[in-house]
Amino acid sequence: MKSLENALKHKVGLGTAPLGNMFRDVPEGEARETIQTAWNQGVRYFDTAPFYGAGLAEMRVGDVLSKYNRDDYVLSTKVGRYMTDETEKNEGLFEHGRNNKVITDYTEDATKRSIEQSLERLKTDRLDMVFVHDVSPDFHGDEWVAKFEEARTGAFRVLSRLREEGVIRSWGLGVNTTEPIELAMELEETRPDVCLSATQYTLLQHDRALQRMMTMAEEKDVDIVVGSPYNSGALFGGEHYNYENAGADIIGRVNQLKEIGDKYNVPLKAAALQFSTAHPAVKSVIPGSTRPDRIKEDLEMIQRDIPKAFWEELVERGFVSTLAPLPF
Repeated sequence: MKSLENALKHKVGLGTAPLGNMFRDVPEGEARETIQTAWNQGVRYFDTAPFYGAGLAEMRVGDVLSKYNRDDYVLSTKVGRYMTDETEKNEGLFEHGRNNKVITDYTEDATKRSIEQSLERLKTDRLDMVFVHDVSPDFHGDEWVAKFEEARTGAFRVLSRLREEGVIRSWGLGVNTTEPIELAMELEETRPDVCLSATQYTLLQHDRALQRMMTMAEEKDVDIVVGSPYNSGALFGGEHYNYENAGADIIGRVNQLKEIGDKYNVPLKAAALQFSTAHPAVKSVIPGSTRPDRIKEDLEMIQRDIPKAFWEELVERGFVSTLAPLPF
């Protein structure tokens, strides 16, 4: 997508799930400084969602970016959830977010309401990309296929129409599994042109994505944005893997990867970013953070020189698939 490519001189955007108070209560000043630092460092693609703190991340993004020319950055958010004025007790990933009640709904009316609310929180009159959020087995279990059908006849049609009218530039799915993206790419009536795949095409986890999703994306000219390239922080020693507590097997695998990285003086953050963006279908990677200094580090890591021997050892020892495009 041309607009996305123009905004990404280094392929790194900012994911804002952590700025919705994911896992912890992020002070307002820290959140704003993180977004401002990303801007100051040249980041021009920002991804957010109503789900992130019941609109908190969108509000924070809007407060910072609204002072800039809207033509100078690319903005994506998501549909599938909207807020009401009713309050509820927060639980799960965003227990520290706003306490507005969040309604999950992929119908036409709900999609329109979600977009209207997002535009208000983001203080903008338009969106570049819109992702249908979490219509996926990890959120809906066995009901995900029914939810996908609700989205197909609701959100997909609304977004396709808005794309045709020029109201949005692109739309797709934003999910943590590969199957919904694969299914959506097979549709004829309402086909996405960009999808956000979180956790699935990373240094730690990519075999399943390579089997079908990435190949289909190339064949059908669907761009991929990689979210959560560090698998919720596990890749550099965090306690979470794919938004849950990291198990001993994951921790052990990360430790082995770190040993190889140390051998070649390669930080795993650099390897993670460069691995995900080496695939030709990937147009952007959007690590999230609440620490301003990590934004600078991300941009340094995407450009760090990594010796070919490092990648060859990862392939030889089975940490990286032989099918994966590599950055050399």
